[in-house]
Amino acid sequence: MTVTPCPLTGVPETMLWTLHNRANEAARPDGVLKDEMARRIYRSIDYDYERSFGKADPSHGVRSAVFDADLRAFLARHPDGVIVNLGEGLETQRFRVEGDRALWISVDVPEAIAIRERFITPDETHRHVPLSVLDPAWFDAVPPGRPVRLTAQGLLMYFEPDDLARLLQGMAHRFPGAWFMFDHIPRWFSNRTMRERGYRKTPHYTAPRMPWGINRDEMVPTLRGWVPDLAAIETVPFPWPRGLTRWILRAWEITPGLRNHCAGITRLRFADAPHAN
Repeated sequence: MTVTPCPLTGVPETMLWTLHNRANEAARPDGVLKDEMARRIYRSIDYDYERSFGKADPSHGVRSAVFDADLRAFLARHPDGVIVNLGEGLETQRFRVEGDRALWISVDVPEAIAIRERFITPDETHRHVPLSVLDPAWFDAVPPGRPVRLTAQGLLMYFEPDDLARLLQGMAHRFPGAWFMFDHIPRWFSNRTMRERGYRKTPHYTAPRMPWGINRDEMVPTLRGWVPDLAAIETVPFPWPRGLTRWILRAWEITPGLRNHCAGITRLRFADAPHAN
């Protein structure tokens, strides 16, 4: 691969932030995931990652490893299932998780898909859909009659709650019985990004606004308020792998006054379609 510029701004630029952390985590001998494709793409983009995002950390590598494990479990039960990754950017999960009989669908805005296709070529079992996740037209790309797993990494926090409610209601109607896994940020962090100066990751990079922040104790009532007949709502562990942060996060997780204010991962299942009488 030749070195190529990557002219992205706003939310699409965050795909480089996550790539920075994943590729560096994959390069570590003790990293939580192995991902040679992410490392190749990382080296092939003409972008000053550390200037924008600072020193790499394990966060997005851990998140990807958690989502990988969930998809491996799904494919073990449904090898011919459909995996829909929303806002996938430069995520390279299809190269880490074996699933040759599955159909993989990546849904993202056109400018993000254009960057993705510089490095990752779609084919019959790996399809790219250049649409906003909020545009229900992407539903038509998912074939009926096959088990469906939907995921969203680093995406939902960039949407307004009303938009999210409509998205989940649409998916619940169109994909009965499907599971959907996503990560989320707490209210205090969302509020930080919404201030006038925003959240400055470094002096050279200000993160996009993240309107949807939710504390953990609000998750179940919020989701059931949007989609009352959800069949299941589960919290998925997010294990930090090493260093002082590992112990700090563990302390937060077991402290009642703090754990509701942690970022997290949630997995839900839409209700099955009602049976005709």
